[in-house]
Amino acid sequence: MINVVKSYLPSKEKYCEYLEKIYSSAWLTNNGQCVQLLTQKLEAYLGVKNLLLVANATIGLQIAYKALGLQNEVITSPFSFVATTSSLVWEGLTPKFTDIQPCTFCIDENQIESAITSKTSAILPVHVYGNVCGVEKIANIAQQYKLKIIYDAAHAFGVKYCGQSVLNYGDISVLSFHATKLFHTVEGGALIIKDDAVFKRASDMINFGFDRLGSGKIEGLGINAKMSEFHAAMGLCVLEDMGCILAERQKIDRYYREHLPSFLVQLSIHKNAIANYAYFPVIFETEMQLLQAVADLKVQGIIPRRYFYPSLNTLSYVDYVKMPVSEDLSKRVLCLPIYPGLTELDLEKISGTIRRGLGL
Repeated sequence: MINVVKSYLPSKEKYCEYLEKIYSSAWLTNNGQCVQLLTQKLEAYLGVKNLLLVANATIGLQIAYKALGLQNEVITSPFSFVATTSSLVWEGLTPKFTDIQPCTFCIDENQIESAITSKTSAILPVHVYGNVCGVEKIANIAQQYKLKIIYDAAHAFGVKYCGQSVLNYGDISVLSFHATKLFHTVEGGALIIKDDAVFKRASDMINFGFDRLGSGKIEGLGINAKMSEFHAAMGLCVLEDMGCILAERQKIDRYYREHLPSFLVQLSIHKNAIANYAYFPVIFETEMQLLQAVADLKVQGIIPRRYFYPSLNTLSYVDYVKMPVSEDLSKRVLCLPIYPGLTELDLEKISGTIRRGLGL
């Protein structure tokens, strides 16, 4: 079986070295040594400051909303994983959707301004498949209207834009370290926070509101969103192998581009950005073609994923507003397997099945 993703596992020996340290200290959570070390190493690797590890990216988004004091409406993309929208609704915020660009799949920054109302408190764009949003224009709009910017950067680990980490844009960027991601801690996530005071506030929030400096004082409302030592240990191991992980993914990306018809490969990566090869989406001409490809691949033991489907503006718990580009794309996009360990034979099986299904 070839699934769309396969979690990367480092050597057992390497992981067990960290486990020995955890066992010897009996420090399992509450900002332990592995969490502290992973924080330092990730800040250095990504080129960021004020990185805060959390239990998962969804609660990371919720912490971001609370730390920035968001209210009422938040402008966001309908083309994303469901947590982008559901986390807003969960926190009593109203998603205000803006359609996406057909070439980048990211929120159309040229439509954001027309969606702003007196109730708008923030913009929540998504770096889709690791592609970079129109960060400069979004920043200008936010400054003009005094809005906060939170980037859902779940796909943007290691992405650079104009020579620096794309995670440095906006007030907060939220990463996912779920087991299916390019870099993972089994379950986990991180916030990259621009303002030092907001970073302090978020740091307290993830530990029930207790002052993270150890005074024992409860500074405000909080919740339990901490990352454990066992999860951080996995992250430390995976981070050491990022060079080979990226090299393998880049080779697979290149193979697909050389062996699939060009009309399927439509994602346009920003010219000033460096991709991270986290996903390989293909766009079929019709949903019927996509469904046939899924059926053909399944016969061969290959399980791709309709990612993202459906368009989030169609969810039952939001007010429907038509988003033509997102709705159309979500019906025609399919993500193919891309992870270390796939052989050239596997890749030929995948691309050959798709080509034959299209009569090529």
